[in-house]
Amino acid sequence: MSDPPSPHSRRIRLDRPTDLPRTLGLLRRGSGDPTMRFAAHGGFWRASRTPEGIGTLQLSVAAGELLALAWGPGASWLLDSVPELIGQSDDWSELDVSGHPGLHSVRRQLPGLRLCRTGLVLDALIPAVLEQRVTGGEAWRAWRLLVRTFGEPAPGPAQLKLWVAPAPDRLREVPSWDWHRYGVDAKRYRTIRAAATLASRLEESVTLAADGNFGAALQRLQAAPGVGEWTAAETALRAFGDPDVVSVGDFHLKNRVGYALTGAARTDDATMLELLEPWRGQRARVVRLIELSGMSPPKYGPRFSPNDIRVI
Repeated sequence: MSDPPSPHSRRIRLDRPTDLPRTLGLLRRGSGDPTMRFAAHGGFWRASRTPEGIGTLQLSVAAGELLALAWGPGASWLLDSVPELIGQSDDWSELDVSGHPGLHSVRRQLPGLRLCRTGLVLDALIPAVLEQRVTGGEAWRAWRLLVRTFGEPAPGPAQLKLWVAPAPDRLREVPSWDWHRYGVDAKRYRTIRAAATLASRLEESVTLAADGNFGAALQRLQAAPGVGEWTAAETALRAFGDPDVVSVGDFHLKNRVGYALTGAARTDDATMLELLEPWRGQRARVVRLIELSGMSPPKYGPRFSPNDIRVI
């Protein structure tokens, strides 16, 4: 087996702490995600489909400097995107959580936390659709099977065994019986096909968000049938780094926010939004702190049992 071509590289001097695992951890769809991984020493690997082609990116931080290596046709695009990917322009300086000791403590403990921005819509949208109305385990299994069956091996070191997610034309070709085998119901795979058909139009939302028009970008995402408020929010958080988006309709989030801010075991979406209102403009940052705080409401009742459509 021949060695991979030498990677393109870029070095960035960091003027503040940079926490790669927590900043980029939002992008991983389960511990077995075939498109990315974190190394034991804190390094980061990810395979992506960029506007210039597929590529693999490696990031590592040492002595206040970030080293980025990239392989494949999309290497230059990936290297250019690194500052936004690691949240270098994501400014948390105006976020005041001093009135909430738990959040204030988390903020002090995680000075390198930022919101990432991939600039890739389908990259975030397809996994979000798979996560609609099912458990994480179900969605992540479907994602692994979809990527390994209809994606392609990533460029770069072969021992990583990374894969690039399927292109839009390949997503449109996935037959219904394969979706059924992956445990994906008809509503979700029809949404994925619609998104793949509208891929170019949906990717235009990146430009809208870059200009600060997050509302218009969210509306553009919802142009695809089956993409609602929750799916658009989950996509915007990762693709745009939207600092204010909130995933209304999430099964767990409202309770976690309510518990962290009031101690209440159960909260509805309307109350969650009221609690987050003082931080309007930065609500996504507050939610991220809550998610990483370890504060979680007590669980009542039996554990949710997923419905396996493969036996139907």
